[in-house]
Amino acid sequence: MIAAAALAGAAAALAAAGVAELLAGRSAGRVTRPRPSGLRTGAVGALARLGRALGPLAPPRGLADRLAAAGLPARVAPGEVMALKLGAGLLATPAGVAIAALAPGRLDALVLPAAPLAGFLAPDAWLRARTRARGRAMAAELPDLLDLLRIAVEAGLPLERALAEVARRHPGPLARELRGTARALALGVPREAALTALVRRCPADGLAGAVAAIERAARHGGPLAATLAGQAAAARAARARRVREEAARAAPKIQLVVALLLVPAVLLLVAAALAAAFLGA
Repeated sequence: MIAAAALAGAAAALAAAGVAELLAGRSAGRVTRPRPSGLRTGAVGALARLGRALGPLAPPRGLADRLAAAGLPARVAPGEVMALKLGAGLLATPAGVAIAALAPGRLDALVLPAAPLAGFLAPDAWLRARTRARGRAMAAELPDLLDLLRIAVEAGLPLERALAEVARRHPGPLARELRGTARALALGVPREAALTALVRRCPADGLAGAVAAIERAARHGGPLAATLAGQAAAARAARARRVREEAARAAPKIQLVVALLLVPAVLLLVAAALAAAFLGA
């Protein structure tokens, strides 16, 4: 049974590779202008090329914003990600065939479509995980950056220069995005457009409100330092609230570990000591 499943998986893999080669050879005679892409090397690039051989697939609305929030470079276009999803779905098909051959009963009817669907959706899951990780790191970084920005503004620096100085002296993903915003402002990009792009690329809680408050203060001539101080205090309070929530969620997990691992281990030690005492007696 296992040998049959392995043969079925190998046959499906060869069939998928053959289909991809045929589709790629169909367009080999056409001369096309190469497009810049960030998905051209390694296994990811191979999956993207495999997906491109299957044909174009229109990206969903909002995929470009999700790529920006995940911190991917601008050269990674939504069409390239869709090609990667197609390639991953095609590559997962042979694994689905092999697993379906081993599945008991009628589960093979569920495994066969589930494997390519899982491969197709795997890049989306990776994007969500990367966006959440960047958002947590940026949210933890936000209060300190706002405080430093307030100090720079109080020292007399304009907002554009203050952004550049603060970002240059602070590590972290949010500081890197601030450096890009400062470079865009230095090149003449309007402040509103540069700050909008910053919010688009930074999925940190509280950043959108801070940027909106900065824009209002700059537009109406309000005290920018006081606005930054208020936003830093709000970001710090939000960070403390997140820490308390994470600690509250961690308590049941710790109790579960204690109940499932530590308590049985202690009971086994006690049982071993009692058994030794009784047997020795």
